[in-house]
Amino acid sequence: MIPITTQSVLLFLHILGVTVWLGGQIVIATLVPRLRKDHPETTKLVAQQFAKIAWPSLGIIVITGIFQLAMNSTAQNSTEYMVTFALKMALVAVAIISTIVHSVGTTKIALALGGALGLLATVGATYLGVLLTTAG
Repeated sequence: MIPITTQSVLLFLHILGVTVWLGGQIVIATLVPRLRKDHPETTKLVAQQFAKIAWPSLGIIVITGIFQLAMNSTAQNSTEYMVTFALKMALVAVAIISTIVHSVGTTKIALALGGALGLLATVGATYLGVLLTTAG
């Protein structure tokens, strides 16, 4: 069997966090229109329940990402790798800020724009994470 390493455990936890964060956003995005139509009183409750697992998952993503970054020497990475990493970090920032706007927003535009940008930025950051993991 391939040995279990700190790096593999951190990557696993990172991916698990992303799975909950991104997968949950996709599930919620598909449920909310129907809930809003058939059971408008439950929309906020569903969002609040999802937040109880989503925000801790984001915390896991950030913490494991920091540890993984600290374990790797950036001096050994190519310029292309570092540009991709910087773009991923920019998308992560957009995702977090957009999701905060969505979470605290009170207008339809804040809710819609924050949710949509948060989801799209998360998808982009996830793909760039795959690129970084498979590079080299």
